[in-house]
Amino acid sequence: MEIDSPLPGTEPPRDCPRCPRLVAFRRECQAEHPDWWNAPVHAFGDPDAWLAFAGLAPGKHGANRTGRPFTGDYAGDLLFATLAEFGLSRGRYDARIDDGLTLDGAIIVNSVKCLPPQNKPTPAEIANCRPFFETQLAALPKVRVIIALGRIAHDATLRAAGARLAGSPFGHGAVHMLPDGRHLIDSYHCSRYNTNTGRLTPEMFAEVFRTALTLKDQTSGPNSSTSPR
Repeated sequence: MEIDSPLPGTEPPRDCPRCPRLVAFRRECQAEHPDWWNAPVHAFGDPDAWLAFAGLAPGKHGANRTGRPFTGDYAGDLLFATLAEFGLSRGRYDARIDDGLTLDGAIIVNSVKCLPPQNKPTPAEIANCRPFFETQLAALPKVRVIIALGRIAHDATLRAAGARLAGSPFGHGAVHMLPDGRHLIDSYHCSRYNTNTGRLTPEMFAEVFRTALTLKDQTSGPNSSTSPR
């Protein structure tokens, strides 16, 4: 099975060797589930997007299984339903890579491309994957707003943008200006745990999208002459 990336030339190789712990875990999954994707997960969405979602990493039974970000687990149910609500997707999400779903004006990129044990990449693994994440954000010149899904994605986005972490602490609904003029909006991750505990409700998640729409026309993209200062 091969899956095309909307950002060709920016993805790690299928057998990426950078992180020994993730390579070992990938091989365990390949042995246990040889019919799964079990490889670095590509970006998904519109290469001409104005809105980018910075995710954490593939989930074992979601993207690591299907090969598409947020596809096949609860986090995807909420994310794709909200994308549809705001007119940012076309087609019906059916938790399969062949469901015909496309994104319109939005793209999803993970800060870590491979499945980490317990969904927790180490700082070294995040750093190892940063060149791919940085390259992908740089390959999206029309993106005006980035929504970080969780603190790790928030920190990874700040580092990729060359911003100081201390100056932009994570907080759900917080808005930060990146050095290139893009806006970064923080959201709690749309995981089952966060929604079951009430940390993130569908309405709270929708409000983040509303904020993104409000900010959309306040900048024309990275390093634009109309970017606010």
